[in-house]
Amino acid sequence: MKLYIGNKNYSSWSMRSGVLLGAFGIPHDEVMLRLDFTPGAAWRQELAGVSPAGKLPVLVDDDGFAVWDSLAITEFIADAYPDHAIWPRDRQARARARSLCAEMHAGFTQLRTVCPMNIEAFLPEVGQTLWADDEALRADVTRLDAAWREALAASGGPFLFGEFGAVDAFFAPVAIRLSRFSLPVSDAAAAYRDALLAHPAVEDWVAGAMREQDFLPAAEPYRTAR
Repeated sequence: MKLYIGNKNYSSWSMRSGVLLGAFGIPHDEVMLRLDFTPGAAWRQELAGVSPAGKLPVLVDDDGFAVWDSLAITEFIADAYPDHAIWPRDRQARARARSLCAEMHAGFTQLRTVCPMNIEAFLPEVGQTLWADDEALRADVTRLDAAWREALAASGGPFLFGEFGAVDAFFAPVAIRLSRFSLPVSDAAAAYRDALLAHPAVEDWVAGAMREQDFLPAAEPYRTAR
Protein backbone atom coordinates (compact mmCIF):
# COMPACT_ATOMS: atom_id res chain seq x y z
CA MET A 1 0.00 0.00 0.00
CA LYS A 2 0.95 3.64 -0.42
CA LEU A 3 0.06 6.40 2.01
CA TYR A 4 0.12 9.86 0.47
CA ILE A 5 0.85 12.45 3.15
CA GLY A 6 1.69 16.12 3.52
CA ASN A 7 4.67 17.54 5.39
CA LYS A 8 5.02 15.58 8.62
CA ASN A 9 5.78 18.77 10.48
CA TYR A 10 2.47 20.41 9.64
CA SER A 11 -0.06 17.82 8.45
CA SER A 12 -2.07 16.63 11.44
CA TRP A 13 -4.51 14.76 9.20
CA SER A 14 -1.64 12.80 7.65
CA MET A 15 -0.19 12.11 11.08
CA ARG A 16 -3.31 10.26 12.20
CA SER A 17 -3.08 7.69 9.42
CA GLY A 18 0.71 7.46 9.45
CA VAL A 19 0.86 6.85 13.19
CA LEU A 20 -1.93 4.27 13.01
CA LEU A 21 -0.17 2.25 10.30
CA GLY A 22 3.14 2.56 12.09
CA ALA A 23 1.75 1.55 15.48
CA PHE A 24 0.38 -1.71 14.12
CA GLY A 25 3.32 -2.46 11.86
CA ILE A 26 1.19 -2.46 8.71
CA PRO A 27 3.48 -2.49 5.64
CA HIS A 28 3.19 0.59 3.46
CA ASP A 29 5.23 3.12 1.53
CA GLU A 30 4.95 6.82 2.29
CA VAL A 31 4.66 9.33 -0.52
CA MET A 32 5.23 12.80 0.88
CA LEU A 33 3.82 15.72 -1.09
CA ARG A 34 5.19 19.10 -0.05
CA LEU A 35 2.29 21.34 0.91
CA ASP A 36 3.05 24.35 -1.26
CA PHE A 37 -0.13 26.46 -1.07
CA THR A 38 0.45 28.54 -4.18
CA PRO A 39 -2.03 28.22 -7.08
CA GLY A 40 -1.29 25.27 -9.35
CA ALA A 41 1.07 23.70 -6.79
CA ALA A 42 2.73 20.50 -7.97
CA TRP A 43 1.35 18.41 -5.11
CA ARG A 44 -2.23 19.23 -6.10
CA GLN A 45 -1.55 18.14 -9.66
CA GLU A 46 0.04 14.89 -8.52
CA LEU A 47 -2.76 14.18 -6.07
CA ALA A 48 -5.42 14.79 -8.72
CA GLY A 49 -4.36 11.55 -10.37
CA VAL A 50 -4.81 9.67 -7.11
CA SER A 51 -7.91 11.05 -5.38
CA PRO A 52 -10.84 13.13 -6.69
CA ALA A 53 -11.12 14.86 -3.28
CA GLY A 54 -7.71 16.48 -3.69
CA LYS A 55 -6.91 16.29 0.02
CA LEU A 56 -4.42 14.39 2.15
CA PRO A 57 -3.99 11.74 3.41
CA VAL A 58 -4.86 9.15 0.78
CA LEU A 59 -4.27 5.42 1.11
CA VAL A 60 -3.86 3.47 -2.11
CA ASP A 61 -4.25 -0.28 -1.77
CA ASP A 62 -2.17 -2.82 -3.68
CA ASP A 63 -4.83 -3.06 -6.39
CA GLY A 64 -4.92 0.72 -6.88
CA PHE A 65 -8.10 1.32 -4.87
CA ALA A 66 -7.85 4.75 -3.19
CA VAL A 67 -9.33 5.70 0.17
CA TRP A 68 -9.19 9.30 1.32
CA ASP A 69 -9.95 10.95 4.66
CA SER A 70 -8.25 9.74 7.84
CA LEU A 71 -11.44 8.30 9.34
CA ALA A 72 -12.27 6.31 6.21
CA ILE A 73 -8.67 5.08 6.05
CA THR A 74 -8.95 3.91 9.65
CA GLU A 75 -12.08 1.88 8.90
CA PHE A 76 -10.49 0.42 5.78
CA ILE A 77 -7.45 -0.71 7.77
CA ALA A 78 -9.63 -2.14 10.54
CA ASP A 79 -11.53 -4.22 7.96
CA ALA A 80 -8.35 -5.35 6.21
CA TYR A 81 -6.57 -6.34 9.44
CA PRO A 82 -9.23 -7.77 11.79
CA ASP A 83 -6.59 -9.47 13.93
CA HIS A 84 -5.37 -6.06 15.05
CA ALA A 85 -7.36 -4.24 17.72
CA ILE A 86 -7.65 -1.05 15.70
CA TRP A 87 -10.88 -0.45 17.60
CA PRO A 88 -11.66 -1.83 21.10
CA ARG A 89 -13.11 -5.34 21.07
CA ASP A 90 -15.89 -4.44 23.51
CA ARG A 91 -18.99 -3.18 21.68
CA GLN A 92 -19.65 -0.18 23.92
CA ALA A 93 -16.00 0.79 24.15
CA ARG A 94 -15.74 0.54 20.37
CA ALA A 95 -18.74 2.85 19.96
CA ARG A 96 -17.26 5.33 22.43
CA ALA A 97 -13.89 5.27 20.67
CA ARG A 98 -15.60 5.96 17.35
CA SER A 99 -17.57 8.79 18.95
CA LEU A 100 -14.37 10.40 20.20
CA CYS A 101 -12.72 10.03 16.80
CA ALA A 102 -15.71 11.66 15.13
CA GLU A 103 -15.68 14.47 17.70
CA MET A 104 -12.00 15.08 17.01
CA HIS A 105 -12.61 14.83 13.28
CA ALA A 106 -15.28 17.52 13.26
CA GLY A 107 -14.73 19.47 16.45
CA PHE A 108 -12.21 21.33 18.60
CA THR A 109 -12.18 23.96 15.86
CA GLN A 110 -10.66 26.77 17.88
CA LEU A 111 -7.84 24.62 19.22
CA ARG A 112 -6.98 23.41 15.73
CA THR A 113 -7.25 26.92 14.25
CA VAL A 114 -5.23 29.00 16.68
CA CYS A 115 -2.77 26.21 17.61
CA PRO A 116 -1.87 24.68 14.25
CA MET A 117 0.35 21.63 14.34
CA ASN A 118 4.00 22.52 14.08
CA ILE A 119 6.15 19.74 15.49
CA GLU A 120 9.43 21.58 15.07
CA ALA A 121 8.37 24.78 16.85
CA PHE A 122 7.94 25.28 20.61
CA LEU A 123 5.75 28.32 21.27
CA PRO A 124 4.90 28.46 25.00
CA GLU A 125 4.69 32.26 25.05
CA VAL A 126 2.15 32.20 22.23
CA GLY A 127 0.20 29.53 24.06
CA GLN A 128 0.17 31.57 27.26
CA THR A 129 -1.24 34.59 25.44
CA LEU A 130 -3.84 32.53 23.61
CA TRP A 131 -4.91 30.84 26.82
CA ALA A 132 -5.43 34.18 28.55
CA ASP A 133 -7.30 35.81 25.68
CA ASP A 134 -9.27 33.05 23.91
CA GLU A 135 -12.33 31.73 25.72
CA ALA A 136 -13.20 29.34 22.86
CA LEU A 137 -9.74 27.77 23.07
CA ARG A 138 -10.13 27.24 26.81
CA ALA A 139 -13.53 25.64 26.21
CA ASP A 140 -12.06 23.24 23.64
CA VAL A 141 -9.26 22.18 25.97
CA THR A 142 -11.69 21.78 28.88
CA ARG A 143 -13.85 19.44 26.81
CA LEU A 144 -10.80 17.56 25.56
CA ASP A 145 -9.50 17.13 29.09
CA ALA A 146 -12.85 15.83 30.34
CA ALA A 147 -13.17 13.34 27.47
CA TRP A 148 -9.68 11.99 28.07
CA ARG A 149 -10.17 11.68 31.84
CA GLU A 150 -13.47 9.86 31.42
CA ALA A 151 -12.03 7.30 29.01
CA LEU A 152 -8.86 6.80 31.05
CA ALA A 153 -10.81 6.31 34.27
CA ALA A 154 -12.96 3.64 32.61
CA SER A 155 -10.06 1.78 30.97
CA GLY A 156 -7.27 2.27 33.46
CA GLY A 157 -4.96 3.62 30.71
CA PRO A 158 -2.28 4.18 29.72
CA PHE A 159 -4.13 4.88 26.48
CA LEU A 160 -7.77 5.89 26.19
CA PHE A 161 -9.09 2.34 25.97
CA GLY A 162 -6.16 0.55 27.53
CA GLU A 163 -4.08 -0.52 24.55
CA PHE A 164 -3.08 1.88 21.78
CA GLY A 165 -5.72 2.09 19.06
CA ALA A 166 -7.22 4.29 16.36
CA VAL A 167 -8.59 6.84 18.80
CA ASP A 168 -5.11 7.42 20.19
CA ALA A 169 -3.70 7.95 16.70
CA PHE A 170 -6.40 10.57 16.16
CA PHE A 171 -5.38 12.44 19.30
CA ALA A 172 -1.63 12.26 18.63
CA PRO A 173 -1.62 15.64 16.80
CA VAL A 174 -3.50 17.15 19.75
CA ALA A 175 -0.78 15.94 22.09
CA ILE A 176 1.67 17.79 19.85
CA ARG A 177 -0.39 20.98 20.05
CA LEU A 178 -0.73 20.82 23.82
CA SER A 179 3.00 20.22 24.15
CA ARG A 180 4.24 22.84 21.69
CA PHE A 181 1.92 25.58 22.97
CA SER A 182 2.24 24.48 26.63
CA LEU A 183 -1.52 24.53 27.19
CA PRO A 184 -2.56 23.60 30.76
CA VAL A 185 -4.38 20.31 31.35
CA SER A 186 -5.13 18.08 34.34
CA ASP A 187 -2.57 15.63 35.68
CA ALA A 188 -4.43 12.69 34.10
CA ALA A 189 -4.59 14.38 30.71
CA ALA A 190 -0.93 15.37 30.94
CA ALA A 191 0.07 11.77 31.68
CA TYR A 192 -1.90 10.61 28.63
CA ARG A 193 -0.37 13.38 26.48
CA ASP A 194 3.08 12.25 27.52
CA ALA A 195 2.26 8.58 26.89
CA LEU A 196 1.19 9.49 23.37
CA LEU A 197 4.33 11.50 22.73
CA ALA A 198 6.45 8.59 23.95
CA HIS A 199 4.76 5.96 21.76
CA PRO A 200 7.27 4.60 19.21
CA ALA A 201 5.00 5.34 16.24
CA VAL A 202 4.57 8.95 17.36
CA GLU A 203 8.29 9.32 18.07
CA ASP A 204 9.03 7.99 14.60
CA TRP A 205 6.68 10.51 12.99
CA VAL A 206 8.20 13.35 15.03
CA ALA A 207 11.71 12.29 14.00
CA GLY A 208 10.63 12.38 10.36
CA ALA A 209 9.17 15.86 10.83
CA MET A 210 12.41 17.10 12.36
CA ARG A 211 14.39 15.77 9.41
CA GLU A 212 12.31 17.71 6.89
CA GLN A 213 13.99 21.05 7.60
CA ASP A 214 11.27 22.80 5.61
CA PHE A 215 9.48 26.10 6.20
CA LEU A 216 6.04 26.85 4.78
CA PRO A 217 5.05 30.47 5.49
CA ALA A 218 1.35 29.74 4.91
CA ALA A 219 1.43 27.22 7.76
CA GLU A 220 3.34 29.51 10.13
CA PRO A 221 1.10 32.19 11.69
CA TYR A 222 3.53 32.86 14.54
CA ARG A 223 6.94 32.87 12.83
CA THR A 224 8.52 34.40 9.75
CA ALA A 225 11.44 31.96 9.63
CA ARG A 226 12.71 28.77 11.26
